[in-house]
Parts: sequence; structure tokens; C-alpha cells
Amino acid sequence: MKDYTLTDAVLVNNYIKGDESALSILIERHKQRIYSFIYSKVFDRDVSEDIFQDTFIKVIRTLKNGKYNEEGKFLPWVMRIAHNLVIDHFRKGNRMPKFEDNGEFSIFSVISDGDLNAERRIIKDQVEEDLRNLIQELPDDQKEVLIMRMYRDMSFKEISDKTGVSINTALGRMRYALINLRKVIEKNNIVLTN
Repeated sequence: MKDYTLTDAVLVNNYIKGDESALSILIERHKQRIYSFIYSKVFDRDVSEDIFQDTFIKVIRTLKNGKYNEEGKFLPWVMRIAHNLVIDHFRKGNRMPKFEDNGEFSIFSVISDGDLNAERRIIKDQVEEDLRNLIQELPDDQKEVLIMRMYRDMSFKEISDKTGVSINTALGRMRYALINLRKVIEKNNIVLTN
């Protein structure tokens, strides 16, 4: 008899120890959320089905190889795998959704949204990581101003005082930082949306 009251962590552990039915319970438990998430990105049932299956192939391989270490966070881990496979799908087809920039700081709008469901939180975390990696590529003076402004919420006057440059120079560095980020995002078809 299948026990649907076991936690994901216990089921993962049971599967790793050889209980094949534990994975069936996990898939049954989460398939609707995972499939819906995938479909909400690709809007194609066949593609969604393929990505869903690829997601669980990757899950099985990772579990079988003993590389799973997301203790107690099975669903967010699977959602991250699904998200990455959706991105791979768009990259392969060279149909990556373009980043839309409607305002000066809109790249950062995803980060500031505190009221996110689990799927969006996973994507937000990935966006933040991608953005941090992009910021590291900026020239030091631009990176410094951008971090002070966007992550430390400093005014341009405070940035000017701290860096010893004029407010106009600080504004210029911020502007160039955003222009350079935009160029890298467009050049590499990076998706920074949730």
C-alpha cells in the first residue's frame, strides 16, 4: 500500500535505498505544479510533456548517482531543474524570450518583489544569481556605484561623498553600468524575467 503521508524527504530517502514506488508517489504528489509551471513558460502541451519527462529523468539520475543534497527541499529543487530545462529549450530553438527594459532600473524589479510563490521564488533566486554574475563583469567603478545604489539603497549624493566623485560622475557610472548590463543581456540572450 502506498503511503501518501510520508514527507518528500522520507520518500527521497526511500527511493535512494531502492524503493521504486517512492518516486511514483513523489511524481504523483507534485506533477500538477511542475507541469503547470513548465506549461506557463512554453505554452505547448507536447513540449511541456517532454520537458516534464526530462526533468524527472534528471531527478532520477541525480538521485541514483547519490548527488542529491537538497535536504527537505525536493520540490524547489525539481522546479529549478524544470526551469533550467525550459531555458535550455528556448536556447536550443534560439527563441529566448527577450528581456524587456521599460525603465532605468527595471532589471532590478524582479528582485524587489517580496510576495512570491515557490516557483517565482526559485526563478527570482536564479535571476539574482545571474545578475550578480553579470555585475561582476562590469568595470570596477561602474560595479561600485551600481552596488551602492541598487543593493545598499544609497542616494547619488551619498555615493558621491563615499567615492569622492561628483554626483554627475556617479550618475554617469550608473548609466553606463546599466547600458553595459543591457548589452550583455541582449548579446547572450539572457532571460531576466520571472
